[in-house]
Amino acid sequence: MASDGQVTLGGAVILKHGARKVRRLAGGQAVCGFAGSVADAQALQDRFEAKFEAFGRNLRRAAVEFAKEWRTDRILRQLDAMMVVADAECLLLVGGDGNVVEPDDGVAAIGSGGPYALAAARALVRHTDLGAEQIAETALRIAAEICVFTNDRISLETVE
Repeated sequence: MASDGQVTLGGAVILKHGARKVRRLAGGQAVCGFAGSVADAQALQDRFEAKFEAFGRNLRRAAVEFAKEWRTDRILRQLDAMMVVADAECLLLVGGDGNVVEPDDGVAAIGSGGPYALAAARALVRHTDLGAEQIAETALRIAAEICVFTNDRISLETVE
């Protein structure tokens, strides 16, 4: 899983170039990435990690239970963020609208540059022999060339 490092305020001001939007969970058994408000995303990641631990590090079950809580809790549902979580077995998109989606092709992207990175990653998966790390990094570099809200300061975390 990879992310750029740009944090933007509104549509005009770059606040930070080297933010880390991808984080290891549970001693490296899973990774989580976010898009949206930084404070909201951090709070959500902490809560997701607690669910992941509570459900025996079963990513799918933790994601479903977390999405239910996110959607129904009066305070949590006000938080503005989107998450991608992954372990060695699966990759899931998790949203505050209650959705937990496992992409058919194992490729997902979120955030302002997400559609660009997703298109690039899918093309690379289909037409190259690159590994997952190289695909994630290259897709983000392509997105950074197109999207003003995406930069090329890439953070990358893997799960074995």
